[in-house]
Order: sequence, then structure tokens, then C-alpha cells
Amino acid sequence: MDEAGRVAIPRPQISERTGHDRGGWPMLGLALALIVAGGLAVAAGIVLGGGGALAGGITAGVVLVLAGLVLGAGLTPVAPGEARVLQVLGRYTGTVRTDGLRWVNPITERRRVSTRIRNHETGIAKVNDLDGNPIEISAVVVWQVADTARAVFEVDDFVEFVAFQTEAAVRHIAGSYPYDAGDRISLRDNADEITAQLSQELSLRVASAGVEIIESRITRLAYAPEIAQAMLRRQQAGAVVAARQRIVEGAVGMVQLALERLDEENVVDLDEERKAAMVSNLLVVLCADRDAQPVVNTGTLYQ
Repeated sequence: MDEAGRVAIPRPQISERTGHDRGGWPMLGLALALIVAGGLAVAAGIVLGGGGALAGGITAGVVLVLAGLVLGAGLTPVAPGEARVLQVLGRYTGTVRTDGLRWVNPITERRRVSTRIRNHETGIAKVNDLDGNPIEISAVVVWQVADTARAVFEVDDFVEFVAFQTEAAVRHIAGSYPYDAGDRISLRDNADEITAQLSQELSLRVASAGVEIIESRITRLAYAPEIAQAMLRRQQAGAVVAARQRIVEGAVGMVQLALERLDEENVVDLDEERKAAMVSNLLVVLCADRDAQPVVNTGTLYQ
């Protein structure tokens, strides 16, 4: 990590460039023509007979056939969604991304690299959140090779590199935020912000390997089993308190409205003592967990 808290990854020493290649079909035709010409030269030497003619025909035929085979060795099929990294005598010479039959220098070493979009899903990791609570978290990352030269030469195995860096980033993000908090960013309540930061950190971690992060999502987020029941009870208690608060606020408003309507329409004249009794009865009815049992008063208002 640097002073700003970002991942300090060494700067890459190489970048992808276009390799020198040609269309493969004309070179294939030329290679076949050389091989056929070599066979005809040998046949001509045999037909003409004589020591000099036979030796010359065989020599010319062998040279032409070898030239055709060497030329054919440079033919390289490139499938859609893949690239060929070219290397001549240990030196990187470029990358071929054009699909189809291509031709390159026959002595070139050609390494196939997939440029298709890939998914990587981390295993369920148990980590402590910012408050020290053990949680279980996993994520899925969508990625793609953007620079084939870096993917091949900057790291030993770019697929394994992405897997390890993804797990490290997920653990770091999980330990940087609380699982649940009402007054700050939390893993549970701010999924968009968390996944955006996860993608940003992953991009920094795998940039040296020539990998582009397309998207990342948290697929599992839960308290660890040893504290899950206790945290569930805490969440239930918080939900009950919040619901009770809403009920009380609504009940007070309804009682206030009832008193105002009774006073405006002169339905009944209540003194302060009877108003207090009415408020108490209404609050009991409105805030109770169970339905109220009606009682019919057959006497007067004061009995």
C-alpha cells in the first residue's frame, strides 16, 4: 500500500504492440506450389536419367520441398476471441489479433492467449468486518485480457494471478467496512458503493498483468454461523423498535386529529380530565399488539 492507501503494484515493463504478419492463404498456396515443384523436379530427374540429371533433379526437388515446408511452418490459425503472442529467440516481437489463417516468421514462437470475457467466483471467505464481527463473503468478477504482452511476460500465470488478487481485494474490502451500520457506509446497505470500490481496487491490482476488470459483484454476504443467531435477534429488536416508533407517531397524530375534529364540530364538550382519559384510551387501542375488545357504556359519560 502507498501513503494514500492504494495498492502499490510495480509498473509494467512491456506493452502490447502489433506483430508482423501476412495473410495465410497466399503463403499456403506458395508453400504447396514449392512442394509440388520439388516433387516434379525429382520426377524429371528420374525420367531424364543420367547421373548428372538425376542428382540435379533430386537436389532441386529436396531444396524446393524443404523451402515449402519451412514456408508452411509459418502458417498460424487464429480463432476469434484469441490472440497469438510472437517471440523470436526470446524477444517479444508483437501480437497477432486478426482472426483467420495468418503467416508469420517460421522461427517465431507463437503462444495462444484467450481474449474472451471470463468469470471468476471466489470461494466463501470468513473475515472480520471493520467492527470485528466475523462474516462470510464471496464475489464474482468479470474480466478480460486487454494487453496480451503483459499477461504473458509480466506474471507467471495471469489466470492464477487474477484469482489470488481477487480474493485479496475481497478480504480487504470486507475488513474496511462494517457489515451493518446506520450512520456510515456498510457492506449490506451500500452494495453499489462497495462493488464500485471493489472493481477499482481490483483494476489497480491486476493492471500490471494486462487484465481489465469489467464488473464485480458480491454474491454472498452473511454473518458467520457462530454469531448469526445473535445478530438476527439484534436486527429483529431494531426492527421492532423502529416499527413501534412509527406506530406511536401515527397514533399521536390520529389522537390529535380526533380531538381537533371533536372540538371544531362541537360533538361533545370534554374537560381536561376527560380529554386525558380519551387520549389514554385511544393510545392504548392504537398502540396495542392485539385487537381492542369493545365495551359498551350504557350509563353516562362520567359513569
